[in-house]
Amino acid sequence: MKRILTVLFLGLNVAGTMAQPVLASESSGFKEVSIQELDGIVAAKNATIIDVNSAKSYTDGHIPGAVSFAKAKANLADVLPKDKSALIVAYCGGPLCTAWEEAAAKAKQLGYSNIKHFKGGIKVWKESGKPVEKAT
Repeated sequence: MKRILTVLFLGLNVAGTMAQPVLASESSGFKEVSIQELDGIVAAKNATIIDVNSAKSYTDGHIPGAVSFAKAKANLADVLPKDKSALIVAYCGGPLCTAWEEAAAKAKQLGYSNIKHFKGGIKVWKESGKPVEKAT
């Protein structure tokens, strides 16, 4: 009986562990930047920021200095810096969105090694009262 209870307990424990959500950036291997870090990056203009939202969303408002992945996707190398160790930050719609992973993976495939993710996306950026740029 003790053995059966132990097996059941271990089985439930494993199942409970498996049910825990895994954050997209944890599973992808890309580190996250906080909103405070990104605010500093935007102010210093020392990174390439990639907005992975739709072209309409980008036009309606994006993080200052961000490039539109929707527009640059086919020629992403043209908008990225020559220095392959330069910081690149990708973001999309919000904390649950994983669209940023496509841009991060493409940058990595192009040889970039310092790629990060802003999990909050444009949703959290705007909700925090941070400035946005609108495209014409």
